[in-house]
Amino acid sequence: MIVVGLTGSIGMGKSTTAAMFAAAGAAVYDADAAVHDLYRSEAAPAIDAAFPGTVIEGVVDRKALGARVIGKPAEMKRLEAIVHPLVRAREIAFLDAAKTSGVRVAILDIPLLFETGGEARVHAGVVVTAAARVQRARVLARPGMSEETFAAILAKQMPDTEKRRRAHFLVDTGHGKPHADRTVRAILRALAGLG
Repeated sequence: MIVVGLTGSIGMGKSTTAAMFAAAGAAVYDADAAVHDLYRSEAAPAIDAAFPGTVIEGVVDRKALGARVIGKPAEMKRLEAIVHPLVRAREIAFLDAAKTSGVRVAILDIPLLFETGGEARVHAGVVVTAAARVQRARVLARPGMSEETFAAILAKQMPDTEKRRRAHFLVDTGHGKPHADRTVRAILRALAGLG
């Protein structure tokens, strides 16, 4: 089974690209979805203990938690120490199930693939990218997104130029969905040749 890391900075179209890989037949693990689920389950008690007042009726209030950790490196590290091992355990379970099922290509959709050293766990890296102006317009159009929050998120992420340099494959989403979908299918054909 070929394991591929899919990553990209905020607003680049990574989630849409992951859906394209899934539609084309790849098994996809979504780290963000795992975090959302963990915030409603096993991570909530530990987050509540570390960041009192950020969990309401057993569910992490993402806005309250964000106010406590965004732009605060020490607090972010405390949160990551709680969440990352749980996300990793789910990733391992996903890969085990995919391998048992005979999946040929498994995609790990991991926002901070390079920042966390995740590229060591995959055979190839796919970076989703777009022009900076496209990224900015997409992100600032999100409800509740501010310039300050966008800047803080970008500061935590490896620059797009460096991600592109490290990638085995690129998906440029700035040219529309049909173009990105053709690129995804070409990547899967190339990966099939490796398997």
